[in-house]
Formats: sequence, structure tokens, C-alpha cells
Amino acid sequence: MTGEWRRDRIGAALRGENPTVVRRLTAGFAVIGDVQFLPGYSVLLVDEPEVRRLSELPRAKRLSFLSDMDQLGEAVERACRRLDPEFLRVNLEILGNTDPFLHAHVWPRFAWEPAGRVCGPVWLYPRDRWSDERYGLGPRHDRLRDAIGRELDELRSAV
Repeated sequence: MTGEWRRDRIGAALRGENPTVVRRLTAGFAVIGDVQFLPGYSVLLVDEPEVRRLSELPRAKRLSFLSDMDQLGEAVERACRRLDPEFLRVNLEILGNTDPFLHAHVWPRFAWEPAGRVCGPVWLYPRDRWSDERYGLGPRHDRLRDAIGRELDELRSAV
């Protein structure tokens, strides 16, 4: 997946040009991650590109963002549990160390991960996981992407 949208992920999402968007949520966008070495990896992007930290949002929107993060985490959990019997859990992270905008990572974790990795942070995986083409998002992830979207729809309709 290449394109200009990568330079302005939030702006592209607001314009309907970010191909990784799964759903528009209350305070942001649920997107499937560019890399899928842990299938189902997703990200919640805030819908205001200038917001860098959670504390910069007004309290009501901050709570909406956290609620969106919870919903995306549960949707990834449900979809991954249904599609992979070795699914274990999700890790939720708001780090903000690299990209200059507020976002939250949703990492599914699996029993098939190497023993030295499954109990540690995803960031300890070798750097090539983020750049190796075999882990890149592509059409083979459409089923997973659709499953996450359906779970989000179900969760949002139940509220």
C-alpha cells in the first residue's frame, strides 16, 4: 500500500482517502495497521490532526476517544478469537513516541508467538517486522478487516 495519504493519515481519513479506515467512530477513526505480523493489529486515530496528547482533548472528547479505544479493542478481540483459535488477548497502548498525533494501538496476541515475545511488549519484535513486505497489509487481510468492521458495527448498535 503506497500513497500520499500516509503523510497525513488523519486528514486523508477526514477526506475519505485513507484506505486503512475500517470505521468512523465517535472521536476518531478505526484503522487496520499497515503491518500485520500480528493479524488484526489496528490503530485508533483521533479525528483532530493537531491533537498530540490525550490531555489536549476536552474531557468529554477524551472520554469518547477512550471509549472508542475500548470498542476497537473489543472488536479486534472478538474477530481474532473467531478467526484464530490461538488468540490470547489484546494489548492497548497510547504511546505517542513516533507519530505526532494522538493515536492508540490495539495489538492482538497469540499463543503461536515465540515464547520470548508473547509475554513482552510488541516493540521488542525485530525491526524488520515493520518493513518486511510479507507482513504488509494487503488483500489477504480483507476477511480480517471486514470481521473487525462487523464487530464494531455490532458493538456500536448495542450501545
